[in-house]
Amino acid sequence: MKKPAVLADPCPCGHELSYADCCGRWHAGAAAPDAPTLMRSRYSAYVRGLTEYLSATWHISTRPAQLTLTDIAATRWLGLEIRGGHTQDLDHAVVEFVARYRVGGASAQRLHEISRFLREDGRWYYLDGDIRE
Repeated sequence: MKKPAVLADPCPCGHELSYADCCGRWHAGAAAPDAPTLMRSRYSAYVRGLTEYLSATWHISTRPAQLTLTDIAATRWLGLEIRGGHTQDLDHAVVEFVARYRVGGASAQRLHEISRFLREDGRWYYLDGDIRE
């Protein structure tokens, strides 16, 4: 049985594609086709520290005036799990996810969120989310 090839630059979102073939294209400016894809690309942007992309994909009505990623150098992202979601209509969707991370030598933590997304002018945007314990 042949082993799968190890990618030189795997995508942080967990898909079995290279970064360039997965989230890299969204980070380069292409419009994500749906909310789950945007969610994955935003996770990858956090991993890579792409604050401009995070701001650009955050809906203007809820976007912070300035986005600062604290402890970016010390944060190690450990994985993303998309737990579910649904499209409410053509322009509204919900995605539930769990992102795991560790800051410095501290214990791993989980961010469990149900996120809302809005599509305007053919582009999906993160609107807001509810953190779950």
